[in-house]
Amino acid sequence: MSKGIFTAVSGAMAQSAKLDTIANNLANVNTPGFKRDQQVFKEYLTAYEKEPATITVPRVPASIESFYDAQGGDKSYVDVAGTYTNFEQGSLRVTGNKFDLAIEGDGLFEVATPQGIRYTRAGDFTVNNEGTLVTKQGFPVLKDGGEGAPAEGRMIKFDLNQSDVSISPEGLIKSGNQDLGRLALTKFGNKDVLRKVGSNMYMLKENLEPQREPANAKISQGMLEGSNVNIVREMTDMIQATRVFESTQKAISAYDQMNGKAVNEIPKLK
Repeated sequence: MSKGIFTAVSGAMAQSAKLDTIANNLANVNTPGFKRDQQVFKEYLTAYEKEPATITVPRVPASIESFYDAQGGDKSYVDVAGTYTNFEQGSLRVTGNKFDLAIEGDGLFEVATPQGIRYTRAGDFTVNNEGTLVTKQGFPVLKDGGEGAPAEGRMIKFDLNQSDVSISPEGLIKSGNQDLGRLALTKFGNKDVLRKVGSNMYMLKENLEPQREPANAKISQGMLEGSNVNIVREMTDMIQATRVFESTQKAISAYDQMNGKAVNEIPKLK
C-alpha cells in the first residue's frame, strides 16, 4: 500500500496548527500589548533518524529494487517546529487613565506572580485596595531594585488619598512630591528565551541563558500599546492555510482510494 498518505496527513496537521495560531492572533487583536505568533515548519526526512552506515543509496537506474533500497530516504514529512513570536511595536492609543502605561521601544514590564517573575507588554494597570500597582490579574508591577533584588521589596505602593501621580518617559514614578523609584524595564537581546504563559505574559525558558540589556524604551503615561496583529494579513494567511488544508484532504482521499483498490481489486486480477 502507498505510504504517501502519511506525507499528506502531516501536511494537513501542519496547516491545522497554523489555523489555530491565526485564530488565536485574531482573538487577541484588541488585547493591549499582544504580540502575534507565527507557526514555523520544517521538512523532516525519515532517513535522518537512521545511522549513516545503515542507509543504502541506490547506485543503479530506477527500478523496483532500487526503490526499496532507499529505506525511507525518498520520503519527507512536514514537521511543526514551533511558534515564533513577532515583537514588532504595536500602535499607541490615548486612554487618559494615569495608570495606563505604554512602552515605546524594546522592553518589558516586570510582574511578580506566585510562580515567579513574569514579563509583559500590557500596560493596562490599576491600583488595588492596598495602593499597590497591579496588572488586570492582580499581580504586582515591579520597580527597579537592582540585579537579584527580591520582588517583595520592589512593589509600587501609592497613597490612596494622593491623586497626583506621574510617571516620566524614563519610568520615574512620583506620587505628589514623593519619589517612588523607577519602573523595572527589561530587555533581552535574544527573544528566543521568552515563552508565552498566558494572561499576556512571558517567562524565561529554562534551557537558554538570557542576554539582559539596558532597555531602549520610553514610557508613555495615559496611553496603551495595541496588539501588532494585522487583520488583513491574518485573514489572508487564514484563506491560504484553509486552501492548502483542503488540498491535503483531497490528497489523503486519493491515497485512500488507491490503497482500497490495491487491497480489493488487484488480488482479483491474479
